[in-house]
Amino acid sequence: MLLKTKKLCKTFSTNGVEQNVLKNIDLEIYKGDFTVIMGASGGGKSTLLYALSGMDTPSNGEVFFGEKNIAKLSQDELAIFRRENCGFVFQQIYLVESMSLLDNVLIAGLLLKIPKKELVKQAKELLNIVGIDESNWKKLPNHLSGGEAQRVGVARALINNPKILFADEPTGALNSVMATTVLETLTQSNDNGQSVVMVTHDINSALRANRIIYLKDGKIEGELQLEKYTGEDVARRKLVKEFLSSRGW
Repeated sequence: MLLKTKKLCKTFSTNGVEQNVLKNIDLEIYKGDFTVIMGASGGGKSTLLYALSGMDTPSNGEVFFGEKNIAKLSQDELAIFRRENCGFVFQQIYLVESMSLLDNVLIAGLLLKIPKKELVKQAKELLNIVGIDESNWKKLPNHLSGGEAQRVGVARALINNPKILFADEPTGALNSVMATTVLETLTQSNDNGQSVVMVTHDINSALRANRIIYLKDGKIEGELQLEKYTGEDVARRKLVKEFLSSRGW
């Protein structure tokens, strides 16, 4: 087990009105899994992801990373925790437009205690892994397609050798062809042992998971266990569609 929550709650207050977005979530995330969180808009998917990753603090409950309750850490301690243990891929890619692709990957690792030479080598290896040709490494992000930029974002997220990679709608702004290249990158990373937790509303993305968790109105409404992804097939898609349909998706 990599992550565990106990009675996790998150409440927001707007104009004096409280909204319970997460309601007593008990969840375990396992090492090496590709876990997908799905559900209707407003169901708490991204809020849960941020609580799991230490990017947001729960209102109540506990989040354990191993034996450490990260819900009790200070903001400075959380920053160190995220830097040492987590990688993040977002729908908005946030590459630094004035920096080369290689430097965009490197900058995410500069606070790590890794010699510069080794860090550069690792960044180049990651760009190769995600399919960015060496001829493009010195280019600026505005020369990239959306799919290429997101693959650079994945390389950046992996530069610190994270124990877990969090992805929040990483294909949400991409067309189907670009989305597939990013999903292939995430799948390959998982095949190499990387633990992945991804929020998505897209069934093509969900097919990559070996575990789908369905969230509704801040509660877990069910989960589906799948075999490791080895390629899309009709039976897998049918199984996922039936699961989602039974939850009102």
